[in-house]
Amino acid sequence: MAGDAARTISPLELHGTRQAGQEDLLTPAALGFLVDLQRTFEVERQTRLAARRQRQARFDAGELPDFRADTRAIREGDWTVAPLPAALLDRRVEITGPVDPKMVINALNSGASCYMADFEDSTCPTWDSLLTGQRALRKAVAGSLDWMAPDGSKHYVLDPASRTVLIVRPRGWHLDEKHVLVDGRRMSASLFDLGLFAFHNAATLHAKDRGPYFYLPKLQSMEEAALWNDVLDFIEARLGLPAGTMKVTVLIETLPAVFEMHEILHALRSRIVGLNCGRWDYIFSYIKTFRRHRDRVLPERSQVGMTQPFLKSYSELLIQTCHRRGAHAMGGMAAQIPISGDPIANEEALARVRADKLREASAGHDGTWVAHPALIPIAREVFDQAMPGPNQHGVRREDVAADRDTLIRPSVGTITRKGFDSNVEVCVRYIAAWLDGQGCVPIHWLMEDAATAEIGRAQLWQWLHHGDLHLDDGSPVDFSLFDRALLALPSKLADRMNLPGGSRINDAIALLDELTHARELAEFLTLPAYERLA
Repeated sequence: MAGDAARTISPLELHGTRQAGQEDLLTPAALGFLVDLQRTFEVERQTRLAARRQRQARFDAGELPDFRADTRAIREGDWTVAPLPAALLDRRVEITGPVDPKMVINALNSGASCYMADFEDSTCPTWDSLLTGQRALRKAVAGSLDWMAPDGSKHYVLDPASRTVLIVRPRGWHLDEKHVLVDGRRMSASLFDLGLFAFHNAATLHAKDRGPYFYLPKLQSMEEAALWNDVLDFIEARLGLPAGTMKVTVLIETLPAVFEMHEILHALRSRIVGLNCGRWDYIFSYIKTFRRHRDRVLPERSQVGMTQPFLKSYSELLIQTCHRRGAHAMGGMAAQIPISGDPIANEEALARVRADKLREASAGHDGTWVAHPALIPIAREVFDQAMPGPNQHGVRREDVAADRDTLIRPSVGTITRKGFDSNVEVCVRYIAAWLDGQGCVPIHWLMEDAATAEIGRAQLWQWLHHGDLHLDDGSPVDFSLFDRALLALPSKLADRMNLPGGSRINDAIALLDELTHARELAEFLTLPAYERLA
């Protein structure tokens, strides 16, 4: 594949600039494996995506999400998931982040129980990033990964004594991989990410009793979980692995999924080890699901915390559901990063992290997520005190009675001018960085990824398209307010060239303007942004 030309490996085409060493990853055998995956499961993937669109149309017309009548027997049945592997019995602190070599090394050396290597919300899917990430993980599995800082100032190597367990998150069912065409159509990004990793690493990890293990994102139904189970069955058979070897944790980060947690566990019962409160995406999904419901508009992001009734009920029902079925109930992300140069502000931020982790541990969660290594000792201390054993499966939370109305109860709060302007700024800065190839960006001492940016982007659209909302000072929330905020950004970001993606600020402003003025809320920000990636 010379330059940007396509090379046909019938029936597969690769597009994009050839990356150094890609022949070691994209071998004829690996490509043939990917073709078989795509041909076997693409029709069902498209069926599931069509079902999503049909259900959202019903929500737009006024229907409310609810527990399914046709699956009552699953929810009320007496069953449990398969026994959990020893390597995943204790997951009290997990760190997440992108898949570049430096991050992989630092995460695996961090002392966290697990590292979720993220091809989804914190990785921008440029061809270079995807292949670099796959190579880095392959070397990490082999124990040979190292990385030299560009200026030669520091050499990063894996600690051979590290016990941090690797868990890989592929991209969600809704995403395509435009650099790989099978039979003339884009390949599923999910199948590309998971399939390529499994092809090269599953046998090695199985021999080490380390899985392979995966996080599955953005599921909305038990049928989508069943599709993943079929994929993993297929991979195990093709790679000669014992059935059930590949274990998964499912992120409950969509509103429809909270009503099918028992069903999702049941569909994956031979291989699932837990559910995770993907709370940032969950807030985004609440907004998106109720985009046409004026009575369920959320206040600004800073006011939508886990003590809001719909979020508290969601997390507690997840704990109850998982522990009834013998699975882990993982807590959510602490997105804070250390604040340098301001010890008072830094301690206030860390106090919020402690309080959040104490809430999770006290509620019965079996572990939690952090975005920065500096938060690992804080989270571990809290969980060590609250959870002397490897998990809290004995905390059954039979006191929880989260019915439909509680799970969708609207939040109380306001929209401030600062909150409105913050949504605009964070969206633009994140989009700019993403268009420049960065999927995880520090903004105002928070680690922003696609999930957090989606909250701000969806809120702006919903606030503006309802047309009858006001700021707390009485000013109307209208497109004049939005347009003024956009116009003010270039001067506000005067040092833009020192910011991640600074050269793409104008492109990001244009994209946010387009998405916000559109008649329909775009399903995901990353779909139109992906088409703008080089």
